[in-house]
Amino acid sequence: MADLDQNSVTEAVIAQMASTPDPRLRAVMESLVRHLHDFARETRLTPEEWLAAIGFLTRVGQACTPYRQEFILLSDTLGLSRLVNLMDDQANRVGEATETSLLGPFYREAAPQYGYGESIAAHAKGPEMMLYGRVLNEQGEGVPDAIVEIWSTDADGAYDLQANDPSVMDMRGQFRTDAEGRYAIRTLVPLGYSIPMDGPVGDMVRAQQRHGFRPAHIHMLIGAEGYRELITALYLGDDPHIGSDTVFGVSESLIVQPRRGLPDAPAQDLPCVRYDFRIARRAPHDSSGRVGADPSRIAAG
Repeated sequence: MADLDQNSVTEAVIAQMASTPDPRLRAVMESLVRHLHDFARETRLTPEEWLAAIGFLTRVGQACTPYRQEFILLSDTLGLSRLVNLMDDQANRVGEATETSLLGPFYREAAPQYGYGESIAAHAKGPEMMLYGRVLNEQGEGVPDAIVEIWSTDADGAYDLQANDPSVMDMRGQFRTDAEGRYAIRTLVPLGYSIPMDGPVGDMVRAQQRHGFRPAHIHMLIGAEGYRELITALYLGDDPHIGSDTVFGVSESLIVQPRRGLPDAPAQDLPCVRYDFRIARRAPHDSSGRVGADPSRIAAG
């Protein structure tokens, strides 16, 4: 092998990967190597800094548990999760379909099933609100039998996975739309919260003098036979961090405000949000995934 210099080492690495049989894997890894090497050259990265970075990534891995995904948190706070979502949304969103948002690290499969207008607050207490509306197709027609999954923080800004007994599900549930695509969900008014700051990602956020807060929001995952899965969230417009979400998840079209006295609200005694979600037909080439989903696929128990 010829002597390598600061530039030729990049081509040497890429040459060794040239026989990678999967063309997509080869292209991604070649691009990754080029950008990593360019980053090191551009910043004049020192050995001490590189070892510190390796130590940081090691701590990120060590902070991951079946109930916590620190690498997702790192991706979120660097805006990478949002960027991947935006690119996927631009490539696959059809017509007037509702904008996507981050799934986040707190999604859980096998959430409890509830009926129209029931509450997902099985144990948590606090001020209540109602979310209602319809799930529509691209033509504005109701989608019957769609599954509407919802999860959010309690009134103190905590998810059930952060509780003393994370095996108990609370503040999450599954609903099924009626023949006209209608849904109604009683829940608690969510509270904005700080991302977990007790790990390496929290150390990074503090070093950058960022506040680390997410505005109050409600996560939604909507699916129906023959339709593209919609992962999104609704954000409360009066939250003080609505314009500076530390994971960059807010879109203008997803900002809402609970109000009393909506004439068609199923619960006149509560502040309500009406939101009609639009979902698109699934295309044969659709390869969308759950950006930000916890790969441990946490289920009950």
